[in-house]
Amino acid sequence: MKPLTFAAGLVLATSAAAQTPVLTVYAPDYFVSEWGPGPKIEELFEAECACDLQFKPGDLLPRILLEGARTEADVVIGLNTDVTGKARESGLFAPHNADMAALTLPVAWTDDIFLPFNYGHTAFVYDTTRLDAAPESFDALLEAGDDLRLVIQDPRSSISGLALALWVDAIYGEEAEAAWAKLAPKIVTVTRGWSESYGLFTDGEADMVLSYTTSPAYHIIAEGDETKKAAIFPEGHYFMVELSAKLASTDVPELADQFLAFTVSEPFQSMIATGNWSIPAALDPSGWPAGFQQLDLPETVLFYSEEEAAERRDAAIEAWRSGLSR
Repeated sequence: MKPLTFAAGLVLATSAAAQTPVLTVYAPDYFVSEWGPGPKIEELFEAECACDLQFKPGDLLPRILLEGARTEADVVIGLNTDVTGKARESGLFAPHNADMAALTLPVAWTDDIFLPFNYGHTAFVYDTTRLDAAPESFDALLEAGDDLRLVIQDPRSSISGLALALWVDAIYGEEAEAAWAKLAPKIVTVTRGWSESYGLFTDGEADMVLSYTTSPAYHIIAEGDETKKAAIFPEGHYFMVELSAKLASTDVPELADQFLAFTVSEPFQSMIATGNWSIPAALDPSGWPAGFQQLDLPETVLFYSEEEAAERRDAAIEAWRSGLSR
């Protein structure tokens, strides 16, 4: 009887697994790491969906464009507005059907394809123990002495680096190349990505690093360190929003819609601040963690729509390249 009982149990287990719907979500590598928000998101969503949420880390849009309608993805999370134009043109994405009434972004949002889940502003972060007084404006940064040491990221390989190029473009326009030429002597190095830059900064190799207004929150909450600050400039700061979207080819559209609605729900939004160290896109500031409530944030937000970002991208990168090579 025991072999029969075991076999029957195996059949039941296999049947149950077959009946559990699977939601496949493409996400950035950092998102699904043990220190990223992915594991907590998986735990919270599976508790309410009776499904198997499976994250697939790696490149997002390039992989989806390559796979086309044959993609495994039901949902993608972690896109930003600098690439949504190309994503929209592909025709591979479908309306998210989520209620956007709860959004608390500093800009109006009406997009029915790409749904925000968190945001931040590009900023230069400094250590108050190494820099007595940070420049109080972007103009002041350009005019600072060449002994000021900066680390930035390459706009051709880094989302934050591209945001800086567009930030300079938004402030200085046709004078962007000249602005980069003024900034060039202060730049210690240009890294491929944010992690390398920030590591150099925390190791004391630079006075300021290109990062985000939310970066100090990590040091405050995780380390009890209040010496890291973001320099806030009156010219304004470039706004970046992270987005999720549903694939038109999904075979579990209702489950995909449920996940997208979940990303703007209170449980998700309450954990994303310290899960992704960004500002929740659908949570009143009164609900932010204490470390976020004490952040210095800009009064002026600079933002390029996806059309504007696509139009300005090449010119902004060329101004960066030409200005730094003078």
